[in-house]
This record gives sequence, structure tokens and C-alpha cells, in this order.
Amino acid sequence: MDKLNLLQLFVSLAEHGSFVAVANQSGQSPSTISKAISRLEKNLGVRLLHRTTRQLQLTEAGRNYLQTAREVISLLNNCEGQLAQNVVAPAGTLKVNLPLSFGKLYVVPLIPGFCQKYQDIKLELSFSDEYTNIVDSGIDIAVRSGKLDDSSLIARRLCPIDMGIFASPSYIEQFGRPDSPEQLTKHRWILYRFRQSGRILEITSGKNSQMVEVQPDYQIVVDNGDVMAQLACQGAGLAFMPHFLARDLVKEGKLILISPPQRNPEQAVYLYYLSRDYMPVKVRVFIEYIVQQLEAQEETAYTTWMDRYSEPFS
Repeated sequence: MDKLNLLQLFVSLAEHGSFVAVANQSGQSPSTISKAISRLEKNLGVRLLHRTTRQLQLTEAGRNYLQTAREVISLLNNCEGQLAQNVVAPAGTLKVNLPLSFGKLYVVPLIPGFCQKYQDIKLELSFSDEYTNIVDSGIDIAVRSGKLDDSSLIARRLCPIDMGIFASPSYIEQFGRPDSPEQLTKHRWILYRFRQSGRILEITSGKNSQMVEVQPDYQIVVDNGDVMAQLACQGAGLAFMPHFLARDLVKEGKLILISPPQRNPEQAVYLYYLSRDYMPVKVRVFIEYIVQQLEAQEETAYTTWMDRYSEPFS
């Protein structure tokens, strides 16, 4: 018999004052209950009950232990009740880790609506482009670009990563719009360097359904996507960027897509969480909300807003 059952038997015995009464209630024999209480006393090293032929009396140690046992059982019952409630109603603290640019541009604008809809969920948002161990960090959900090599996590694909070459209207007015991959090398560029590896992002472009590598003479190198987009808007040069960095800027007329979109089937944005089994409701509703809201904005598991742009260079 486990410790919790022993505590429950002891509390019941203290309240009923009779092995027979507790036996009738629990469906066990009086001798079984007596032996169980004796094991509890032996384990504790103290006597909890004075046994007489007529009644049971708590010792001083028994009265102290009874108070503690009741508190333990009450705390456990309250906790189990709260857990059961959370299975039905989304509530509690939800920790979400987001990549810097995609998180700021695509997820953050959705957060006020989520909080309004689920007012009993408290959000804790953190931002990082680095690999984050979900288990060690106590994170419920993480969003990352690319697949993580962690078989313990469930991956939900949010959208592909479409790449394109962008320029500001002022840049095109001053330097012209390139109409072939060959002309791209003659322009000023803002290149992107990966912080962890120091590698420069390769630029590719399409011609007659074939992809070619572009090797421009650059003007600026940055290691921050938001800065690259900002410099491109200011006319500092052409920029090869993912769709999520450019979407709002294209809508606002600050950037123009000047090349056909490019998609690597292996590259996408994924939402990661721990398990499908016993998934907390707070996790499930957040995932469903984000997916539904992105789909309403033309961002699905296999499409982005750039699908409208498909004309290659001639």
C-alpha cells in the first residue's frame, strides 16, 4: 500500500474512530487496516493511536500527524482539481520562444487577439535565433526556421521560406531595375552574414527556369535581418531576403520584389512542442490560433504571399 493510501486510511480512521467503520467504508478487513496503520507507525518510528477494546485515541504525535496528513491530501486534491480544470478550460502560464524577425513580424501582431480570446492564459514570450532546449528551458512552444535534430519534439510546419531579391523604389529610380541575373552583379548589395558560422548567405536567381548563383560586389554586410531590410528600404542596395522580412514593407510600398521567388523544399518555419499525448489545452489553443491566423494571411504550410509572384527573368 502506497504512502498516500496510508495517509487516507489514517485520516479516515481518526475521523471514524473504528477499524470496523473504516473497513466497511473501504471494503477491506479490519485486520488489514490495522496492519497498515502499524506499518505506518513503524515507518515513522512513533505511535499514532492508542488502541483499546472500545475505542481508538490519537496520541500527541498522532494529532500532529493528522493535521499534516489532512493538509497533504487537501493540497493534492486541489492540484488534481486544477489539472482537471486545465484539461477543459485553457488557463495557466504558457512559455513561447520565438525567432527574432519572424516572431516580431508574424507572431507578435497576433498576440493581443489571442490574449483577448484566452484571458486566463498568461504568456511569457522570449526571442532568440539560437537553438533552445525546450525541456531544459521549461518552454512549452518554440518557433524555428528549419528542422531541429531532436526526435523528442513534435514539429508543426507553419510555412515555407520563400527568398527573393528586393529593392526600394528610390534605389530603382536611381540605379535602374535589373532584368537579368547578369545585371545583378553590377548593383550595390546588402549581404547577410550568419552570426554562428560567419558564412555569407549565397544569392541565387532564376533564368529560364534555371537557378544561377549571383556573386555581386557588395557594399554592406550585416548580421541582422531587420537591419538589412531597413537599409534596403533606405535605398542602400539590393537585398536577398526571406518573405517574412519583406511582406509588410512590400505592402507599404517601401520595397519591390525584383526577382522570382525561390523556395527550398527543405527550408520552412516550424512550430515545436513536446508531445501530442496529454497536450495541455493552453498549448493546443495557441497552436490552433497561430495556424488559423497565419492561414488567413496567405501563410500556410506550403504557401506564402510570394506565391502571387512567379515571373522569372527572361
